[in-house]
Amino acid sequence: MRTPSQAPSRPASRSGLSPRFLIAGALSLAIGLALTGAAKAGPTLDAIKARGSIKVGVGTQPGFFSPDSNGRWQGFFVDFGRALSIAVFNDPDKVQFVSSSPQQRLPALQSGEFDILLSGVTQTFTRATKLGFHFGPVVFYDGQGLLVPKKLGVSKGKELNGATVCVQTGTTGELNITDFFRQNRIAFKPVVIEETAENQKAFASGRCDVLTQDSSDLAITRTQLPKPDDYVLLPERISKEPLAPAVRYGDDQWLEIVNWAVYATIQAEELGITQANIDSFLTSADPTVRRFLGVDPSLGEAAKLDPKFAYTIVKTVGNYGEIFERNVGPATKVGLDRGFNKLWTQGGLLYAPPFR
Repeated sequence: MRTPSQAPSRPASRSGLSPRFLIAGALSLAIGLALTGAAKAGPTLDAIKARGSIKVGVGTQPGFFSPDSNGRWQGFFVDFGRALSIAVFNDPDKVQFVSSSPQQRLPALQSGEFDILLSGVTQTFTRATKLGFHFGPVVFYDGQGLLVPKKLGVSKGKELNGATVCVQTGTTGELNITDFFRQNRIAFKPVVIEETAENQKAFASGRCDVLTQDSSDLAITRTQLPKPDDYVLLPERISKEPLAPAVRYGDDQWLEIVNWAVYATIQAEELGITQANIDSFLTSADPTVRRFLGVDPSLGEAAKLDPKFAYTIVKTVGNYGEIFERNVGPATKVGLDRGFNKLWTQGGLLYAPPFR
């Protein structure tokens, strides 16, 4: 066995540089070329710019996405769609919202009916790998819950042995509820219904003992039942449901625009910047603030975006906290506490990478 001192030396290349140095240089060049290629617009972004608007797939759930009496879409996810419109066009209204069911939304995205899906879709391994979707930052951390009539007399999910459960087909919830009952070694009878409204009607009519959906959806559903106080949302969250924007493979620049439009709302809240006070930050000497708001235009120019895209997003739709509170917070009919959707500095999971 050779000792280190006995190991044969490697010959230098004709250029006088060692093979290791040449390999490192080649890798650096390859990475540089890859990054250069990633900066080019792809088919989705090209189509958006040619069309002059962004097509956004949404659902129909008050507080998250719904048209008002004038047909104008509003809600938590809708505000992020407008933020994207600002990032691309510097205009919040160059966006088309198209409602799609949970069963049709992913095939519709794959076929090109939407440029992005903002319908509360859960990021999963299979959707990212087998189905071929990229996901942007999580915009809402949710978990599947269990809504039951108080007269059922149960206080936790483990007491639901033999219960009939209404669940929506084509969702992660269908798999999660099966896993929950199997793990707890109790039986249940599924009532599988495709349409959200029909699912809720079946529960309200007593066709099933339990309604299971994301807990945010159940909080809204409870308020829509004839006697909301007759129902209770059980404490268990039987799954992790990170809801994130979904886009097709093949357009890195579009994905990055999605990423940083979302991060802009989170970063603004971290910095204490709101719709009302944002102009007072324009004279800040803090380099982080100056880059973020486009006073220092280097970031926007490098990304081929308006240097003030983050400023305009916050000025128009607000920071993340404002978007949440306005649409689904405790003072709204939805009445949700932020929970995991607080900033990381407040015990939540929201975190924006550096704008630098």
